[in-house]
Amino acid sequence: MNMRNQWPVLPIVAGLASGLLTGCGTETGDSGGTGSSVVMGMSDDVLATDPASGYDPGSWLLFNNVFQSLLSFPKGGTVPEPEAAEQCGFSDTQATVYECTLKDGLKFSNGDPLTSEDVKFSFDRMLKINDDAGPAIMFPMLDKVETPDDKTVVFKLKVPDATFPSKIASGAGSIVNHRDYDADGLREDGEASGSGPYKLDSFSDDEAVFSVNENYKGTAEIQNSGVTLKFFHGDQTALKQALQEGDVDIAYRGLSAADIADIEAKSDGTGTEVVEGSSAEVQHLVFNMDDPVAGQLPVRKAIAHLLDRDALISDVYEGTATPLYSIIPAGIDGHNTAFFDTYGGRPSKEQAKSVLREAGITDKVQLTLWSTPSRYGPATDQELKAIAGQLNDSGLFDADVKSVAFDQYEKDIAAGKYGVYVKGWVPDYPDADNFTAPFFGKGNVLGNNYTNKTITGTLIPRTAGESNRAATDNDFDALQQIVADEIPVLPVWQAKQYAVVADGVYGLEYCLDASTVFRFWEISKSKD
Repeated sequence: MNMRNQWPVLPIVAGLASGLLTGCGTETGDSGGTGSSVVMGMSDDVLATDPASGYDPGSWLLFNNVFQSLLSFPKGGTVPEPEAAEQCGFSDTQATVYECTLKDGLKFSNGDPLTSEDVKFSFDRMLKINDDAGPAIMFPMLDKVETPDDKTVVFKLKVPDATFPSKIASGAGSIVNHRDYDADGLREDGEASGSGPYKLDSFSDDEAVFSVNENYKGTAEIQNSGVTLKFFHGDQTALKQALQEGDVDIAYRGLSAADIADIEAKSDGTGTEVVEGSSAEVQHLVFNMDDPVAGQLPVRKAIAHLLDRDALISDVYEGTATPLYSIIPAGIDGHNTAFFDTYGGRPSKEQAKSVLREAGITDKVQLTLWSTPSRYGPATDQELKAIAGQLNDSGLFDADVKSVAFDQYEKDIAAGKYGVYVKGWVPDYPDADNFTAPFFGKGNVLGNNYTNKTITGTLIPRTAGESNRAATDNDFDALQQIVADEIPVLPVWQAKQYAVVADGVYGLEYCLDASTVFRFWEISKSKD
């Protein structure tokens, strides 16, 4: 299935949970919250307005603002808290029965009451439709949903899953109005019926218009009178021009690293400025374990010894990302530096040569790195060419780069045609499980023919069943060390997340964090 996580990494390369916030967008206080409407430009498209289908960053941005989930991630936080629910919790010690009680008086934007029937309908419908471009893939553990009364929802799980609260707090947990949606098919009228902070007033190829939902009852405190989201369909130049000419108040997901660096360098406290936030978005090189070249561990180890992440960050991404030495990124509990500890932070031709020679490999290793030009950001081809250059400069490799359109790229990966290729990952929810189970569990989404029985048989099930997430650290450490030793993937960078705002726009620091939830309601704009 097409995973949300396989949609593009932020073209500006989004990051490390540094908490660094700059520019006018970081201010708070009386200058915001005037009730003015806000216009935001974005290079991504919104591919779906129906939560049973959309599994891309643009669609989830819409879902997180139009629909409620039982739980939600607070700004700056990675532990879900009640939203449409008054309270939720596991009612058994095995983490297989999860029960929620709804708030009183919940309503959809059209005034219809929201009850447990709608929650059950939303999950049953998503799983029944099982759309290839939808989030049903996140819930293989869900057996059934029961509704003892109008306010109570009980989820029965097939296997223990302590991350279930985080999953239902994501866009995948969006609650739809059972009166407005077909239980058997997707809604195709471009409309949406939710109970979130905003209503979707109109949706077209060029823009989506949102107004405040007066029936909303939840945790969001809305700081504006509405948001217009303009789509630039990947046209970075047009988005930058619209920002500079005042046609949009915010540019999000679309400016290049060079644009970000240029705006930051010219910023003087007036006009457009850059807001930097945290992100858990990552990129990896992936190795096909069945490939005659990349399938050889010494070859993969040599690449790990030669990869110069700092040079890539400096030369290709102009500082808009950070080197990544782990499968679980910084800012997520369970993060470690297994690849740094195993292969070091600086490239070593001597160590790379040693592992190859010990394996009897004396000729230059012939290797093709496969790329796709825009799906994981506009600098992906440039990055892969730089990596090939690093390998070739060692004198140990003869590497080249080939780039193909994404549709063909995915087909060729599925067919096992590539030895080394690139993948980006946008988390569904901010838990270490989401950076491990999809990659190394049964039926992993990378298509690289990697299996490890300790990971699939012991570590992933044990971490999934542990409700005290802090108690999983040792198991996640062990998992990451196995991956560092066997190298089915090689982490390259963790993104930083940016928005560029016009003067007088505030609150963006609350929209850019590791939860990946962009909160329209936090944005305010001072009156002209």
